[in-house]
Amino acid sequence: MRPETLPAESPQPTRLADYTSPNFKIDSVELDFDLKPKSTRVKSKLALTRVSGGDFHLDGEDILLKSVTLDGKTLKRADYTLTQTELVLKDLPDECVLEIETVCNPAENSKLMGLYVSGGRFCTQCEAEGFRRITYYPDRPDVLSVFTVRLKAPKKDYPYLLANGNMVESGESQGGKSHYAVWEDPFRKPAYLFALVAGEFDILEDSFTTMSGRDIPLTIYVDPGDAPRADYAMDSLKRAMKWDEDTYGREYDLDRFMVVAVRDFNFGAMENKGLNIFNSSLLLADAETATDMNFERIESVVAHEYFHNWTGNRITCRDWFQLCLKEGFTVFRDQEFSADQRGADVQRIKDVRALRGRQFPEDAGPLAHPVRPTEYMKIDNFYTATIYEKGAELIRMLKTILGPEDFRKGSDLYFEMLDGTAATIEQFIECFEQATGEDLSQFMRWYEQAGTPQLSVAVDESLTTPVQGTRITFSQNTKPTPGQNEKLPVVLPIKWQAIGDNGPLTEPQMTVLTTEENTVSLPRFDEAVSLSVLQDFSAPVILSSQQTSKDQLRLMAQDPNAFNRWEAGQTLARKLIGTQALALETGVMPETDDALRDYCEALRNTLHDDNFDNSFKALALTPPSTAEILQSLDKSDPIAVYLAGDWLSRAVGNRLRSDLLKRYHALSDDGSFSPDAESAGRRALRNRCLSLLASGRDAVTAGLATEQLGTATNMTDELAALMTLTKLGGKRVNASMENFYEKWKSNPLVMDKWFSVQGMRHHSEGVSALVGLTEHEAYDRRNPNRVRALIGSFAMANPNLFHAPDGSGYDFFTAQVLDMDSRNPQVAARLVGAYGIWRKLDDQRQGQIKEQLRRVIAAEPSKNTLEIASKTLGAG
Repeated sequence: MRPETLPAESPQPTRLADYTSPNFKIDSVELDFDLKPKSTRVKSKLALTRVSGGDFHLDGEDILLKSVTLDGKTLKRADYTLTQTELVLKDLPDECVLEIETVCNPAENSKLMGLYVSGGRFCTQCEAEGFRRITYYPDRPDVLSVFTVRLKAPKKDYPYLLANGNMVESGESQGGKSHYAVWEDPFRKPAYLFALVAGEFDILEDSFTTMSGRDIPLTIYVDPGDAPRADYAMDSLKRAMKWDEDTYGREYDLDRFMVVAVRDFNFGAMENKGLNIFNSSLLLADAETATDMNFERIESVVAHEYFHNWTGNRITCRDWFQLCLKEGFTVFRDQEFSADQRGADVQRIKDVRALRGRQFPEDAGPLAHPVRPTEYMKIDNFYTATIYEKGAELIRMLKTILGPEDFRKGSDLYFEMLDGTAATIEQFIECFEQATGEDLSQFMRWYEQAGTPQLSVAVDESLTTPVQGTRITFSQNTKPTPGQNEKLPVVLPIKWQAIGDNGPLTEPQMTVLTTEENTVSLPRFDEAVSLSVLQDFSAPVILSSQQTSKDQLRLMAQDPNAFNRWEAGQTLARKLIGTQALALETGVMPETDDALRDYCEALRNTLHDDNFDNSFKALALTPPSTAEILQSLDKSDPIAVYLAGDWLSRAVGNRLRSDLLKRYHALSDDGSFSPDAESAGRRALRNRCLSLLASGRDAVTAGLATEQLGTATNMTDELAALMTLTKLGGKRVNASMENFYEKWKSNPLVMDKWFSVQGMRHHSEGVSALVGLTEHEAYDRRNPNRVRALIGSFAMANPNLFHAPDGSGYDFFTAQVLDMDSRNPQVAARLVGAYGIWRKLDDQRQGQIKEQLRRVIAAEPSKNTLEIASKTLGAG
């Protein structure tokens, strides 16, 4: 095999091993903005104190330098070095004041990083390296300073002028045509947390009284007319503020808290100090336009960004290699919050599904990297599931190992010792060691090693017979990943329990595996026993055991741990789908097995079990996705895997037909809409019943879906009906899609849903239908939400067309990636990551995707896209 190579002049990576601390401290920052869409003037005033020797390096990108002044003296061009990416000053005094004037063009900033214009408003996004697109500055997270910001703009066009912290002054000039506002943030912060917003908004106002009795005004800024749709976000914010006080003892610190919704945004939201900026899709919701999933996500993300005030803002990262320090801890905190709001069992299942759907494939592919990476080409590309979701799992394991009380002691010490600093993972772990007396040095391996460990459970064959005792052996192994061939044992907390035909035979146990192998014993039992291992998914591993279908069925019926009861059904479903996929590929049908019949009966029992709520039942009735099944197989035909999944859903729909119909009708509700967990669970199970009936090609389903589409009073039911009709196919689909479009074409967030459904459809015209959609009047290739809706859903949720045997899906997708890269490299890089699945596919598709990756690289794309494409191909 010939080696894959990068272009001759490839960008050089940044390495953790090369870290050096900043040689200047910035005691204060004063920024003065004269806001104009095409030529915003920015004046900065930095009070500097030397810490160590060397030149002073300031980052800058796509900005025009007008002047540099040192201690009141304007420097000549020969007094400094200016390149495309930095400004360098030599021989600065140990203490000095540096003033810089620059000009930028927010209207032409299609990258949506730094200062840009969205919907006629000014907005910023500075994480990770966007501040350098505003002014020259040492744009790194370990340079902390207090900021004072003055904003000036025409009052008519930009009535609201917002920045971090507290407003200390405002006024008018030019006879009221122009106005200004001055904001002070008393807390030292890095530049990536800087934010400003200017424009016209509707506002939603409320307040929160902290545990010390301080009254904090809360304001959400939205598009005119959208204020009522921010009610749920405001309610979520107040619940999050109270939860953080009760659970972690964290009180809000500034005099006010603000949230702004913008339509054009690369991310979900950003935790800028006191001024959170949100993608409008994660802030605005009402019954008519938002699904239950939207409400859940808003609740979670609002909490996440607020929780960052302490885990990210008050304590930030020393360098970007420590990104998981703030993101992993904060994701864990928002997961805990959601568990308290929505139910711990259901939330845990959803979190693990997300982990397996996004992070496990990352760990198993060419983009695998440790939770704390050792190098990167573009830090934007490391806002990954490994940093976020796996990072959260590490915090969860830490709490499992230490226990809730000691975990709280450790987190309290962390907040106390490191407040106001830029910290490292080592410092974080040391706080827990100091608070508890535990040695957590081996736990650090989780941050240093890539890959998902495999946990194997071996039980001697006498387990199911009446003998004196049984030996259970737990062993771990992690496969090599790019750049890491040798793996050391990690710390694995394993929750487990013995289950019989009538329920538990032991109390829940926990074995902490620190070596490659460990053996424990069970007492004698006079009946068949199955092991419930990894209860609550106590460690992010792939479980390998000797369990049979009978074991899975026993656990589905008797396991008291809700997560593992669900997991038993998923494990059996994966086995059934995998066997059927192989049969479809080879044409050799498997021998008759009662497992399918028994699986359907177990689901029937779950459907009627009053011990479980509707949300759990809906999840139990949802089989693993095509992507998840592909991860468990090697060199598979993705379309065969999809068809096998459809076969299983069809079997369930047919065998449970009468039960599903009865439950569908019984769960109807004509009352007013509520986004609470119980109501959302009812809708989830009702729509799951409808989807399974559609999978079974039941004759009544089209009528039910058509009626639901026409009478639905909320977007959850309306969209579920539309997707059901799409699954059924036929002439009715185009008419339904067109009617939905005409009804909602003026609502951008609903149109994103429409494009997402279009991206997932099995269009009879093939990929040409997707080409046509990119030319649709409502498609905006500049807007990240719209592109992710159509192109992202096509790549991730439409295996029939994306993996079309003739390669047409790949051709179309690559063209869209390159088109997006010309405007917004961050979005393009995230899209091209969809090709990371290629090593799991059959030889033909492997070859096709490799050619597409070479095509991307040959196009000389941005550093963002080049890094992901080359690593995915295997060149880096």
